[in-house]
This record gives sequence, C-alpha cells and structure tokens, in this order.
Amino acid sequence: MPCLAALPPMARPSRRRPSTSVRRRGRTLAALSCGCLCGRRHLIGASSAAALLPLLAPPSPAAPPIDPEVMLERVHPSRPDWYEEFYATAMDQGMKSYEAEIAGYKSKLFSQLLAAGKNILELGVGTGPNFKYYASGNGVNVIGVDPNKHMEDYARSAAVSAGLPSSSFTFKRGVAEALPAEDNSMDVVIGTLVLCSVNNIDMALREIYRVLKPGGLYLFVEHVAAPDGSLLRFVQGAFDPLQQFVADGCHLTRKTGENIRDVGFSSLSLDSVRLSNAYIISPHVYGVASK
Repeated sequence: MPCLAALPPMARPSRRRPSTSVRRRGRTLAALSCGCLCGRRHLIGASSAAALLPLLAPPSPAAPPIDPEVMLERVHPSRPDWYEEFYATAMDQGMKSYEAEIAGYKSKLFSQLLAAGKNILELGVGTGPNFKYYASGNGVNVIGVDPNKHMEDYARSAAVSAGLPSSSFTFKRGVAEALPAEDNSMDVVIGTLVLCSVNNIDMALREIYRVLKPGGLYLFVEHVAAPDGSLLRFVQGAFDPLQQFVADGCHLTRKTGENIRDVGFSSLSLDSVRLSNAYIISPHVYGVASK
C-alpha cells in the first residue's frame, strides 16, 4: 500500500549466490525537491518477532506458512475506518508527482512482461497505479493484495480504466508475510514501493518466491538507502525512526537490493536510479527476477 508522509519529500550484506547473475546500471539525477512520497505500508504492531513464527500445525504444500488472515491481524491490525478511507483518498491524489517521474522506468520494466493469459499477483496494489502498464492483455487475471480495504474501489476503477474486466480482478486483504495464494500458482508477482514497509522483508521475499511458478517473474521498484557515508544516508538515518512512525512503517535505510539478491532467484536483473522529486527516498532499485 502506498503511504504519504509528512516528511521532506531497504537489509544486510551477504554473499552472492553463484546461481544468480546481476546486472547493474546506475543513473543519477539531481535531487532537487523535498516532499515525501513513500512506499507501500504494513503497520508494524507491538507484537514481538515471536508472533510472526508459525503457531499452527505444519502447513500443507499448497499453503502459506501461517494463515493469511492470522498474519494480517498480527502485522497490520485494523485501523479506524475513517483513517483507512482518508488514507486511500490521500494516496489516490498524493502520488501523482512521484508516478509522473517514475513512469519512464516503469514503462521500461513492464515492457519485459508479456502479460496476456498470465496469472498475476500485485502486492501492495494500493490504488492501482501499475495497471496501465500491464493489465490490458487478453486473458490476464490479477489478484491485488493490500491490507487497506478502502483501496479496493480505487484499484477496481484503475483496472477498468486500463482495460481489465472487473471479473478478471480479485482484491484480497493481506500482507506480504503470508500471501493469500497457493505454492507455484502465479506467473508474475509485482511489487512497487512495498518492501520498505513490510514488517519482515526476508519473510515477504520468501513468500513471493513460494507463490511464483518455476520460471515465474518478480517485477519490483523499491526505494532504498543512499550509499554509506553520504550526506543523504546520514539524513535518512536521522529521520528513519520518525518516518516509520508517521509513514506507517516505512524504512528509509533498507538495502533491499541485497535482500532480493539473497533469495536465490535463478536470474536477476537489477538497475538503480536516483529520482529528483523525492529527496529523502530518491535512491531506487528496479528490476526483474526469475524463479
């Protein structure tokens, strides 16, 4: 789910897996303005890490490790209805500047996806800003996952505008740590600005890997930490606790590219870019991974 924060405007090092090939291309644009548009959200509750461990009997091969509804309530307890409705409306209006600048990179990314006839899960679907890039293909079926039920109306409207029949779109409340999909069931998983705000990024990535079919694709766009030692990295570190509080769990200092690289995808193409209109979250990674 996108989150809009009142701040100006992913993660641990590990050895690379030998089976993963990585291509990087850095692009830098001047960081000019501040105004915060930040990533997809999952509220970090007061539960301990133990609350995320499986408490049920060993799962069946076709099920997530924890029931999706149980995980939803642990990771993202229901917020007041008025707040979630307000938040959905704010995101529908507040991400326009960001989406305008990232559009070229998304177009390049989604051009690698032949969506026709595919089963696609979009994680943190929000108000549906990505549908216009992929949802018009014949026979596309999309599951949109988001913890905020008020995102559904906006997402359905965006889907229809993109040419996706309403009957081909299913909205499910859920979180990344327990996706509401069976093992090896999805041709594609899409996630843009979502791993910054999940509670457990490695669990979320394992879930993405679990639901993908062999050879399935994971398309991502994520804001990440600035290079160590840079002024922006210092600013991100200073504001990170406040950002998590006001932006519903958004982390500014995650090295998400490293987490994605550590999953064990059979191939990974990863690029970097620095946006100009989102100062504190300007460093981004985007790319495609194949299971």
